[in-house]
Amino acid sequence: MPTAIIADDERLMRDQLRLRLNQAWPELQVVGEAKNGDDALELVDRLKPDLTFLDIRMPGKNGMEAAREIGAKSQIVFVTAYDQYAVEAFERGAIDYVLKPPELARLQVTVERLKGRLGQPRAAAVVADSVTAMLSQLAEKIAAPKPAYLQWIQASIGQDLRMIPVEDILFFRSDEKYTCVQTEKFEALIRKPVRDLAEELDPALFWQIHRATLVNVNAIEGVTRDIRGRHLVLIKGKPDKLEVSRSFLHLFKQM
Repeated sequence: MPTAIIADDERLMRDQLRLRLNQAWPELQVVGEAKNGDDALELVDRLKPDLTFLDIRMPGKNGMEAAREIGAKSQIVFVTAYDQYAVEAFERGAIDYVLKPPELARLQVTVERLKGRLGQPRAAAVVADSVTAMLSQLAEKIAAPKPAYLQWIQASIGQDLRMIPVEDILFFRSDEKYTCVQTEKFEALIRKPVRDLAEELDPALFWQIHRATLVNVNAIEGVTRDIRGRHLVLIKGKPDKLEVSRSFLHLFKQM
């Protein structure tokens, strides 16, 4: 049976990936977990897994540094949020990828690729050269200028206009005409719809949980279910409960 280790400094992400892998590839045995690149290298040497799932950014050695040292010892799969500039490189390279948060449909595609690669042994030197070239290409893409996300929201409060730092915003919720901007201290209104905000805000800070709702991940207290079976996000220090639509439930499977 194929074996794997998972390296990510976030326990929630490790748990979520393990769950998704079990659904997409029940035969795969996850034999170890690591919180950083150094621990991942130790696990690869000790457990000799067929696959190593590496987060790109970790404390100590990051995923790319660890991948260079792993070389051909294990098939590398990067776990990354950098879809806007990494996907093309991954699709053409010897290294596969899983986007954060891991979604079952995309993971199933990755699993099929990995099964094919595990069944076709190649010379270690050829694999190592391919991995090195891939990492160089990826490093260039990661070093490229990153998208300029919104830092401030200009919103109306009565007759006044406020400049609100995005990190102070708990959530955005739209109706047919306006979008409510909710902070800890006040509520404001803007005309920009959630679909546009979702493209302009940092996806690591704001999750879209409904076609009409974006929530600051740092404001999430937890998730509950009501008597109708709907999943609702609880906001820290607020009575608001934000409904999660089915297409976004994967964000909260481990919460």
